[in-house]
Amino acid sequence: MNQLGFEDLLARGPADRRRKRPGPKPGPRPAERHRARPLHRPATPLLITLRGVAGLPSFRRQTLFRAFDRAFRDTRRGDFRIVEFSVQDDHVHLLVEADDSAALSRGMKSFSVRANRLYNAAHGRGRGRVWADRYHRRDLTSPRQVRNALVYTLQNAKKHFRIRHGRPSLDPCSSGPWFQGWTAVRTPRPEEGPPPTERATTWLLRVGWRRHGLIHPGEAPRRAS
Repeated sequence: MNQLGFEDLLARGPADRRRKRPGPKPGPRPAERHRARPLHRPATPLLITLRGVAGLPSFRRQTLFRAFDRAFRDTRRGDFRIVEFSVQDDHVHLLVEADDSAALSRGMKSFSVRANRLYNAAHGRGRGRVWADRYHRRDLTSPRQVRNALVYTLQNAKKHFRIRHGRPSLDPCSSGPWFQGWTAVRTPRPEEGPPPTERATTWLLRVGWRRHGLIHPGEAPRRAS
């Protein structure tokens, strides 16, 4: 759109000044502006947040959470891995790895479309948007950032329920029951079956974060930085 000087703008009539710009309009709370994504480096894990459309039933309802659980399990790609996750009332946190930017884009599209379809089926509606906007991405470049992101993801329910450090507990709507980095060893119950996630391959998410200590099940999240 051509830039207008102040005098040019005043010279136009009220109707012209009120004319709306063409194209889609952002919602009341756009989750992520449609700007170009930064280049993804394969050695860098990512913390991803997907926010749901306002007004949907809680993602943590048992029947609806099962839809997300199936989406995690069914999103299997050689160049993209969901390593950890948590499902909250209206958003999902993921820790992912991808071989390159194209793999990240394809993997996130595969998961988001699959989760959208499975959620609608579990909710009993034929179709409709589940995700409010594009996902938010945070690149994790240090062991400390990755450890904070693990706590933030796996223990995110404590943040929303305003639970501070204290009694050990794991969120059943997360990959916490399968996580191997707790200070207290816990074996999943037989009915939990195989993990819904995949093993980390990046040094940071596989072993690097352990430089700052294993995670106590009573630890509460801080900012993932």
